[in-house]
Amino acid sequence: MITTDGSQQHGTHVDPLSALRTGGDPACDVFLTGTVFLDIIFTGLDTAPVRGTETWARGMGQSPGGVANMATALARLGLRTSLAAAFGDDFYGDYCWDALEQGEGIDLSPSRTVPGWHSPVTVSMAYEGERTMVSHGHEAPLSESAPAAAPRARAAVASLVPGRVEPWIAEAAAHGARIFADVGWDETGRWDLRALHDLGLCEAFLPNAEEAMRYTRTDCPRAAARALAEKVPLAVVTLGADGAYAVDGATGGTAEVPAIGVEALDPTGAGDVFVAGFVTGTLAGWPLADRLAFAGLTAALSVQEFGGSLSAPGWSEVAAWWQYVQGCEDQDPEALERYAFLARLLPAPDRPWPLRRAVPTIGFRRPV
Repeated sequence: MITTDGSQQHGTHVDPLSALRTGGDPACDVFLTGTVFLDIIFTGLDTAPVRGTETWARGMGQSPGGVANMATALARLGLRTSLAAAFGDDFYGDYCWDALEQGEGIDLSPSRTVPGWHSPVTVSMAYEGERTMVSHGHEAPLSESAPAAAPRARAAVASLVPGRVEPWIAEAAAHGARIFADVGWDETGRWDLRALHDLGLCEAFLPNAEEAMRYTRTDCPRAAARALAEKVPLAVVTLGADGAYAVDGATGGTAEVPAIGVEALDPTGAGDVFVAGFVTGTLAGWPLADRLAFAGLTAALSVQEFGGSLSAPGWSEVAAWWQYVQGCEDQDPEALERYAFLARLLPAPDRPWPLRRAVPTIGFRRPV
């Protein structure tokens, strides 16, 4: 069984679309919009905090969260990423802006800082392979939070909300963007596909198993994927520890890839990383099974570190992992063959596995 271990750096650059680029391409590969949070993550908790006691965590870090998880994951995989978001007019907002624009190379020209609005904050506590989150924030003014216009892009990633129409999705699709969508928990409890008004504009829909079964009134995630493929060209259902299953609505073809066994430190943002990996493989024109495998691998690498955007892997992590697992004597040859397509994509690893990096924080007064 293939396993992973360690934390990540992201220094080696790979352009997965280099063979496809022409002079007439849009400047942006992927556009997305949403809310940026400041995430404060506590790790190293053995159990959930107990009321009336003080609990010390063995690890802590901060990073941009919310939609920044997806944007960072896309950028680290070499896609030219543009984000429209409102940023708080405070130190947290400045930190998140700088981390995304300067640290990750994400285009923030569609974003803006909102005077007098403070950054939303999430505190995440990771323990027993799960996480508990507490968030605080206020909605940004609608005029500041909605993108004025979607830039031309190869693709856009949307998070569908029941009952809501997002005009930018139709605009992006009209300009030729391929729309990839996920969905959150339906707080209305109705789970009505007809309430996902922009679903018909999507090329791919990527819910998790529970969401897919509720929306399709099925009791099997694979049956749910087949039902969703009647509504969208491509349905991808994530199965947690069992991997992912996809159905091509046009051809009827299916693909299923098992998950990579990992010891998870923090699952925050793993779903965003999965979508980013799948979008990358789709834009690069890979076969469906390879896209599922790559998306699952990047998600598995991400849960080895804490934090949503912090843990998103780049090509250095993928290359180091691939070199490492090929040298393990107990690897299943069939499992290795599933990831053999990586050999033609990856750079030479620039550091050995496992990788290490400094503990992130908002900022030191002097270099460390």
